[in-house]
Amino acid sequence: MKKTIIYAALLAALCGTSCSEKYLDEINTNPNAASADKLNPNYLLTNGQLTFANMGYGKLLYPATSIQALASTFSYYGNGDKYVVNSASAGYQAIIFNQDYTALSRLQQAITVATTQSTTRYANVIAISNIMKVMIFQRITDTYGDVPFTQALQAAQGGTTTPQYDKQQDIYPALLTQLDAAIASLDATAPKAAGDLLYNGDVAQWKKLGYSLMVRVAMRLTKANPTLAKTYTEKAAAAGTMTSYTDNALVQGDIAFGDTRNAVASALLVPDDFREVKWSKTLIDYLRTTSDPRLGVVAEIPQAGVKNNADQTLAGDNDPSKQRGLPNGYDLLKGAFDITTRADYPGPTGSGSDSAPLGNYSRPRLNVYIQLSAPSFLLTYAETEFLLAEAATRGWSVGANAATHYANGLRGAMQSLSQFSATAATINAATINAYVSANPLSATNPLQQINEQYWLETATTFNFVEAWFNWRRSGYPVLTPVNYPGNATGGTIPRRLPYPGTEASNNPAGYQAGVASLSGGDLLTSRVWWDK
Repeated sequence: MKKTIIYAALLAALCGTSCSEKYLDEINTNPNAASADKLNPNYLLTNGQLTFANMGYGKLLYPATSIQALASTFSYYGNGDKYVVNSASAGYQAIIFNQDYTALSRLQQAITVATTQSTTRYANVIAISNIMKVMIFQRITDTYGDVPFTQALQAAQGGTTTPQYDKQQDIYPALLTQLDAAIASLDATAPKAAGDLLYNGDVAQWKKLGYSLMVRVAMRLTKANPTLAKTYTEKAAAAGTMTSYTDNALVQGDIAFGDTRNAVASALLVPDDFREVKWSKTLIDYLRTTSDPRLGVVAEIPQAGVKNNADQTLAGDNDPSKQRGLPNGYDLLKGAFDITTRADYPGPTGSGSDSAPLGNYSRPRLNVYIQLSAPSFLLTYAETEFLLAEAATRGWSVGANAATHYANGLRGAMQSLSQFSATAATINAATINAYVSANPLSATNPLQQINEQYWLETATTFNFVEAWFNWRRSGYPVLTPVNYPGNATGGTIPRRLPYPGTEASNNPAGYQAGVASLSGGDLLTSRVWWDK
């Protein structure tokens, strides 16, 4: 683990648990209360990055299952797996809003403290914080739609505790402008940002990440504002995006501290989750169709019997020929939607009281994903290359042609898995090269092929929120929704998450303005501005 994780521990000592658990109206704390002239802003940078990156159930319960990467028969996974709303749904739906605004608050405090002390000494803390703010604001607005933006984070200095909701069509151009300025403000001659968890303050790496992020932000607008999308995608490609999977933006987990342990792994280590969360049949079947070498890396069949299924020290069988995905939309409640009633149900493993009804379905590999020290991926070289491949198919000038960018993305996606575990998840170079050569970009339907691989890459790096966003934008892969009894969407895959219930009471004017921009109201089925 990087030495900078120490800053998270120090900040926790200063702030207590409140640093990561406040709502929007509570998190805009005055940094001067912690002596802005003395506090090292690197502590705040570290905390902001960690808070944003280390998301558990916020990415698992809706995005991962909605886009049919994961599947589960277990009750609270029904939020995304079956589009069912229950008493706990509102809390899960609010995670991204609350956690991301908390992260933004930490970063804004880092900027304020750094500016108070020395803009020269802390130039790169300020620049990196501003780049991170763009990344975080994009995730918030893509999840909910119109959100506080121009007046957000102003409680400490401007006293604004009920910020207006900006329209998404106004937020996106501002994100691109702000990102462009933040990248330009990176200074290789200034001290490194010691609190940076992604690249240890390496300015050259941050420039590549900044321009790769510019591609992501711009490409979200391919339907809503293709002219702006083209302008900024071409600008980013010319300036220089990531060039290798080693450039991937990730935050490494650390088992030494509770808040730094990988939150997704922590969630999947809950006994019910460990036993019942599986890869979706959609994803496993997709990997099998082309004999993708990732199949044996990402999936395993647990050892037989419910006792072995629950044993978190026992790795399963990762033989590709044995992998089987769990269909989405089923339960174990003895009714018409009980998974055991399907004609293709493979039967349990074990017998009698040791029978495991889901034992013959593939789970994410224990030694790859379900580790407290696992990384949290934020943006990768492969994602960037797939987006540039799409841009090239649209005739935009992005350096290489679409086929080359696509091959780069496919190769990078496979190489990225090694960052989970060099021993368990490395695919040898010869295997990767052979697969890439045998599966070139087709001229028949390149947009589908590119975006299916984007879905697969973001799913297998556990970046499920990004997989959901790009599926909504591109329409690929073509997914068949489930239609479970009592679902809240009329049998359609969720297109957004409802605002936190606290917003209706804490910021009613802003909330009502945000809802007014949604064609169907504050629902799972309403579409944000760019989702055409």
